[in-house]
Amino acid sequence: MTAIKTLLMATVAVVSIATPVLAQDMDVIRIGLLGGENEADRLADTQCLIDKLPAALGVKEVQLFPAADYDGVVQGLLGGTLDIAGLGASAYAKVYIADPKAVEPFLTNVQTDGSTGYYAIGLAKKDSGITTITEAKGKRLGYADPDSTSGYLVPLTALPAVLGEKPDTFFASTDFGGGHENLVLGLLDDKFDVVTTWGSGVGEFSEGYTSGNIRSMVDKGMLDMEDVVEVWRSPLIPNGPLVYRSNLDQAMKDKIVKFYSELPTTDYECFRSIENGDFKSYTPVTSDFYMPIIEARKAAIGG
Repeated sequence: MTAIKTLLMATVAVVSIATPVLAQDMDVIRIGLLGGENEADRLADTQCLIDKLPAALGVKEVQLFPAADYDGVVQGLLGGTLDIAGLGASAYAKVYIADPKAVEPFLTNVQTDGSTGYYAIGLAKKDSGITTITEAKGKRLGYADPDSTSGYLVPLTALPAVLGEKPDTFFASTDFGGGHENLVLGLLDDKFDVVTTWGSGVGEFSEGYTSGNIRSMVDKGMLDMEDVVEVWRSPLIPNGPLVYRSNLDQAMKDKIVKFYSELPTTDYECFRSIENGDFKSYTPVTSDFYMPIIEARKAAIGG
């Protein structure tokens, strides 16, 4: 994608997110893409939705809006300017805390082992000599994004039990890396000593596991697992939801659920591409599935 085209896409996204979409105006479906990897890759990974969704939903056009960070999609959903998005559990919790009626979660993905969760995974460079996160005292910790579940909320709340103190006091510094992909690149560039990203935890570490940011970076040739070691793994985190605007017409909601539910069977490569790795299928979810994350976010971060 040329720089000019990228600029135009970003401009259209800003204008659209600034202009509320009427519930009955369904000539266009607008899909928000979370930050975390570069914009060109996000657009390429989800191109199949532009190709397939118009016919499936009976609309003229599907538009993709890659936000610079997680909050861009959160605000688009709260403002009613996005119709569909795939969120992490903490980003969904942020939407829910602000307005529990703004969106409805409808599906989440199922790992190849049948589980509906994934892990926050701490990585360090192999040549650092760090083999466990407790050996990183006085070092630099990198988080992914303030609204990331695996890249911030879960490490913030789970690490104290491992470290014996809060991360802010255990580490010499803690900072955000600008999304999962940039965070791992920051580790490789020695900007951080340990980083918290995400992966399925299923399959081989040498391959980046079966799905997640680690696997995506391996597939793109951005990460060689020989260069890093896993130094920490969180408890299982609920897989993030696909959500749609609550005030969409019910017939449109039904079409959206049908399309995504059938996608793993009708076009596995598209399913794999939009989900960043290998999964078994989707399964229905409601807000109840995310209540532990919602309560954890309220306690640790607030809104």
